[in-house]
Amino acid sequence: MRIFVASGIFHPEPGGPASYLYRLLPELQARGHVVRVLTFGDGPAAGYPYSLRRVPRRALPLRWAQYARAAWGEMRRADGVFLNSLGLPLIGGGGVPRVLKVVGDLAWERAVNKGWIAPTEDVDAFQGGRYPWRVRLLQAQRAREVRRADRVIVPSRYLRDMVIGWGAPPERVHVIYNALPPGAQTVRLTQAEARAALGLGARPLLLTAARLVPWKGIDPLIRALPAVPEAHLLVAGEGPDEARLRALAAAEEAGGRVTFLGRVPRERLALYFRAADFTVLYSGYEGLSHVLLESLQAGTPLIASDKGGNPEVVAHGVNGLLVPYPDTAALAAALRDALSGETRARLAAQTGAGLERFAWETLVAQTAALLEATCTS
Repeated sequence: MRIFVASGIFHPEPGGPASYLYRLLPELQARGHVVRVLTFGDGPAAGYPYSLRRVPRRALPLRWAQYARAAWGEMRRADGVFLNSLGLPLIGGGGVPRVLKVVGDLAWERAVNKGWIAPTEDVDAFQGGRYPWRVRLLQAQRAREVRRADRVIVPSRYLRDMVIGWGAPPERVHVIYNALPPGAQTVRLTQAEARAALGLGARPLLLTAARLVPWKGIDPLIRALPAVPEAHLLVAGEGPDEARLRALAAAEEAGGRVTFLGRVPRERLALYFRAADFTVLYSGYEGLSHVLLESLQAGTPLIASDKGGNPEVVAHGVNGLLVPYPDTAALAAALRDALSGETRARLAAQTGAGLERFAWETLVAQTAALLEATCTS
């Protein structure tokens, strides 16, 4: 089977969709499929075991036109199209079957990035809200795309419900959970050894790993930190809100207890997961976060918002704590509970419970089966 893979980003660029495809495509080849990839970007195209073409990120109309021309040619000779992003400039394609992967609401993201809605606008409220025509146009565009797809892959039941709400027929929308990286190994160090390797002390340690943007919930986490004056917060990630968050930490008189680590390589981040007492992800918008999976794999329990796909990973009182969002007082209470008594030890003992649902082998088998069934029907 000849599979044309259309994506917005690709290895070695950072981001979930890029690393997902980089790991998945050799698995499809091993099953006898011919893979051809088209993406935006300026990196090298040689050295991959499949055909890869990159469209440089020049002025928007030029790169979209070039991408559309290249995609049109690829679709003509493909048995099926695997779209790994909403909003790609694909024109034509005739009756070539399409499988679309949706990991979030692109209309909401673009409306926030363009300043058409506030960055604190709740993504769930956005689904039924009334907005200016430019935002409605984005909403209509992503609805058309999911209705046009023969199959849609989503990483959580939460996103399945959302995509069905856009008009996709329920029988076409399939949940395939995100998975832990293939071959990933739990850090073979104790928590104390991981802390020593990172030069960290013995005080209670909270870790949040996220892009520094408003909906990741780092603001309320910093505001809740005074509830646990004995704890230190590590913030792993980069983003446009870093200066504002640093100022907030200083204003809350928590600057000495918040360390901004910047971008941390995946291998080193595994050490931080192991060293932490809890990983905190108090976000207002998640499809299904790899951060949660990687923390559990490291044996570190979770404190997460009750939003998005988080409740599909975090079992409250089993492997972590779920906290109402947005509610800084509730988050402060959860931090106190988490760091008191035997709570941490009890939750850490159950971090492996249910992780088999997120096995890489399962993701590959389900994805390949869906592509084969769609493209050969």
